[in-house]
Amino acid sequence: RDEIINYVRQKYGEDRVAHIITFGTMAARGAIRDVGRVLGLPYKEVDKIAKLVPPGPKVTIEDALSESPELARLVKGDPQVARLVEAARRIEGLPRHASQHAAGVIVAPAPLTEFTPLQRMSDGSVVTQYSMKPLEKLGLLKVDFLGLRTLTMVSDVVENVKKSRGISIDIDEIPLDDEKTYELLQSGDTTGVFQLESEGMRRLLQRLKPNCFEDLIAVLALYRPGPLGSGMVDDYIQRKHGVSPVIYPHPKLEGVLKETYGVILYQEQVMQIASILAGFSLGEADLLRRAMGKKEAEIMIQVRDDFVKRAVERGISKVDAERIFDLMEYFAGYGFNKSHSAAYALLSYQTAYLKAHYPVEFMAALLSSKMNKVDEIGFYIREARKKGIKIFPPDVNESDVGFKVVGDGIRFGLAAVKNVGESAISEIIRAREEGGKFLSLEDFCKRVNLKVVNSRVIESLIKAGAFDSLPGSRSQKLKMLPKVLSMAEEEGLFQKSMFDFDFNCVPEPGIEEILSWEEEVTGFYITCHPLDLCADEFFRYVTVTSKRLLSIKGDRNVIVGGMVSKVAKRRSALLVTLEDFDGTIDVVVFPKLEGVNEELLKKGKVILVEGNVDKSGDRIRVVASKVVPIEEASKHFNPCLWISVDIDLLDREKLFELEELLRKYSGKSRVLIEVKDTYSRVVLDLSSRYRVSPSEKLKEEIQKIFSKGEVSVKF
Repeated sequence: RDEIINYVRQKYGEDRVAHIITFGTMAARGAIRDVGRVLGLPYKEVDKIAKLVPPGPKVTIEDALSESPELARLVKGDPQVARLVEAARRIEGLPRHASQHAAGVIVAPAPLTEFTPLQRMSDGSVVTQYSMKPLEKLGLLKVDFLGLRTLTMVSDVVENVKKSRGISIDIDEIPLDDEKTYELLQSGDTTGVFQLESEGMRRLLQRLKPNCFEDLIAVLALYRPGPLGSGMVDDYIQRKHGVSPVIYPHPKLEGVLKETYGVILYQEQVMQIASILAGFSLGEADLLRRAMGKKEAEIMIQVRDDFVKRAVERGISKVDAERIFDLMEYFAGYGFNKSHSAAYALLSYQTAYLKAHYPVEFMAALLSSKMNKVDEIGFYIREARKKGIKIFPPDVNESDVGFKVVGDGIRFGLAAVKNVGESAISEIIRAREEGGKFLSLEDFCKRVNLKVVNSRVIESLIKAGAFDSLPGSRSQKLKMLPKVLSMAEEEGLFQKSMFDFDFNCVPEPGIEEILSWEEEVTGFYITCHPLDLCADEFFRYVTVTSKRLLSIKGDRNVIVGGMVSKVAKRRSALLVTLEDFDGTIDVVVFPKLEGVNEELLKKGKVILVEGNVDKSGDRIRVVASKVVPIEEASKHFNPCLWISVDIDLLDREKLFELEELLRKYSGKSRVLIEVKDTYSRVVLDLSSRYRVSPSEKLKEEIQKIFSKGEVSVKF
């Protein structure tokens, strides 16, 4: 971004280009603290009062007094607090400090001093003293330079493809009608694809089934709260697929609205309609669009009268003109800037294209872009493995800084290992390039500068598996490392090999220890996830995962499971964070609960929790009524019976048959029915009336009910 802005300065002149100033204002909490400091009040007392203001960006002191009974009581009963809050209320909202807009830049046709006063910031940059809105009223050009990490990722994918396949890709020349790309988009397989990753967006793609670039532009404009809540999305999809007829508000508007099936979706369409029907210039049409967006009553009456009058003069009936204006006004509230959507859609398409054609190279670049985000890397590693992409641990003989394509898999980057800095990585790569592959741990220590690649770096690399390709196990290398390093200081360096050391007392590390080391030095698991070791048992009893928990209604009884990743003490309970295959779950555990102890809630322990869903706060939690280690699951829980069936196979008759069958095999196991369609899936957790005793016989009879289609039954 800085390079682009410097280019603009050079092209148009240093005196004509500047960043826009922004003003930070006194928020409620900040105003109370600032006034308290000026009044000389003790910080602890003032801070306590400030924290009584509810959190949120737009909460005022007035709001706080009505929402916080304790604050209102203090103001009423303590004159000093009343004085503090009253003074804070007077300065609330006033500018507190000036800073520079992250992306906004003004470009003027003449020296900026002819339009606006300027000032120099502490870092030496020049900014306008007028903020954004006054500058717009002056008619100056405002440009937003958005810096997107995805652009770097796209460049990295292109570089990966060149290295691994010898293919040079000009990303600006890829075809915009690629069949494989649209197949990927229609399937909703968009993990890692720019702007299209969320669950809701994936469902929208599966429903809308984009088959051209214009559809992708529309997807980004549609997936916003306004269109989703107004029914516009359903209307658009039904018209696209021919379920509903395409109707235009007026025959003259077919050219403008054809690509969106008669739906007014973009702000530019509102402007074009005003121009075609009422003869508005594009400048007037833009003012009309802004007025509609602000919804100011007086201005809207004037604008409406002007539009209707001018439309009638051009042969449009008054009834049609008023109806179309009402439509424009309605859709203007939801309309999106098409040029913005198109620019983002192009980047979405490019990332989807690269993922469809070069999945390994794409995932390697994606993982490198998330290097510092531990939670996200763990998620993307699981996604890569689901696609059959092998993930290899870091290797001092192969790894670069970032993740690297190796055959049909991905090799971890050395930068993903904690305590291994840039200088150490550069030194390892230098030694490797100059002397070839390392043959042993001794050879490694002999060839690298041990002042740069010190014992802490080497220990972290051993634990991460970066020396696995060299002789000896991880535990053996950790045991011999101090001796090897001490020998490095002696004259007869490395007269011994690692086979001269006695390792009889060094046992091979178990999988649990290996995973523990990997988590310690990378923040995630490389070899596999600990839950993989008990996945069958896990899914036999768990009724809902972290992903599905979001859609569960409050106070519903569920069984969740996962590995303990964090335990925090609260006033009367423990807040336990569990990590499952899809994410994390917050569990409230009361210490007096039967069987709960420190060992059970130890970090890394895999447990199952039965409890009720609590949605009363800002986060979804499960309030535990039973907590057990997964090894003892069969003693406390009955295995669930899962029935997975396509919605097309369900009808009233089959449901009645299924109900009778479940009653026939009555027992203690919960029944969960996964109902799938083309767009999504829903899991129904049946009531206790339908508990069963799972058996192969029951499984066969369920499959007979749905004999003409695919049904999966497991327990």
